[in-house]
Amino acid sequence: MSTIPSGSQESESPPLPPIPGEAGTTQRAIVWSGFFFALLQSICTFFAALDGLRLVIGIGFFTISAGVGAALDRFHADWIRLPMIGFALIGSLLNLVVLAQVRRLRHRPASRWRQVSLSRRQIRMERVQLILSIATLVLIGIEEYLHFHLRHHF
Repeated sequence: MSTIPSGSQESESPPLPPIPGEAGTTQRAIVWSGFFFALLQSICTFFAALDGLRLVIGIGFFTISAGVGAALDRFHADWIRLPMIGFALIGSLLNLVVLAQVRRLRHRPASRWRQVSLSRRQIRMERVQLILSIATLVLIGIEEYLHFHLRHHF
């Protein structure tokens, strides 16, 4: 037989009302912690997808590399390499000659009376042209040096 009375087990006193600021703080903490964990999960998913993308890119480049190597050998053939080097050499030397001529004419005593001072932009553009021409000559020299050591001819 049951010893539990048929009446309610709860006390007869009414439940205590919640503390006014406590319910809102608890709910906010739950919401923000849920948001924080969702953000962590999103970051984890992003890096997992990024890792898979890196793998696909790596495999793709690995499979293409054989074909690209053959294409680079065709572009490195003398029939295209020599004219390109020739045009670059002639262009950079011509640019250096023109810059030297402009500076020489600018510094002549006969032209000083009508000389207008150069703007900063003009000075900067002349310096850029000079640097690019010298860099082109240096790169041509490096390319020919490496080509000679790798292919044993110019």
